[in-house]
Amino acid sequence: MSEEPRDPIDAARAKRALPKRFYTQAAALPVDGGFAVALDARIAKTPAGKGLTVESLALATALAAEWQAQTEVIDPGSMPLTRLLNAALDRVAGEMAAVRTDIVAYAGSDLICYRADGPQALVEEQEAAWGPIVRWAGDALGARFRLAEGVMPLTQEPAAIEAIGKAIEPFDALGLAALHTATTLTGSAILALALAGGRLSVAEAWTAAHVDEDWQMSQWGVDEVAMARREGRFRDIEAAALILRG
Repeated sequence: MSEEPRDPIDAARAKRALPKRFYTQAAALPVDGGFAVALDARIAKTPAGKGLTVESLALATALAAEWQAQTEVIDPGSMPLTRLLNAALDRVAGEMAAVRTDIVAYAGSDLICYRADGPQALVEEQEAAWGPIVRWAGDALGARFRLAEGVMPLTQEPAAIEAIGKAIEPFDALGLAALHTATTLTGSAILALALAGGRLSVAEAWTAAHVDEDWQMSQWGVDEVAMARREGRFRDIEAAALILRG
């Protein structure tokens, strides 16, 4: 008897029937206002029936590559760009104020503002990874954050929170969906904005988001299950970064 997948996400995916691939070729197609993902003669649709269209040819080409890479069935779990675009078109576009509010809420208790009080090696690693980004937020965004030791709640100055709100105002629905994804994956609106602004590469942002976890594994050994899950989440932040970098 075969075992159930250990990861609950994989288990849920295994239990549902995935749609069969019904097209021969996926490609970017010029349309009014940008580019669509064409599946043979048909434009791919979101779950709500909206056309998968973007302004950038490079992004449309990357989206089409996800669809072309599907084999016998179409597995959304292997299509992070498509999932992000679906979310942007079907949900975020109609809830942009709520999504902005959620990102700002992350900034109010941002990962990189909470520092360990020991051991010293961890304190130093956190400062090396996070200190320059906190200072960047102050200089580039006008968001000057307070830092705390331990897990006691910290109330940030309203001006810092307002600056984060102002920084995310220009993002359209797709950019906002990508920024929200980067924020939730890293636990940090500051890291997400640094990624969007080109201050951090994807690898740098990802490493900064996992300083604590990596330090724990350096002391107690690698958690293979956690690392496998992290690999899946890394593909999601790579997709978000591709959108954010345009």
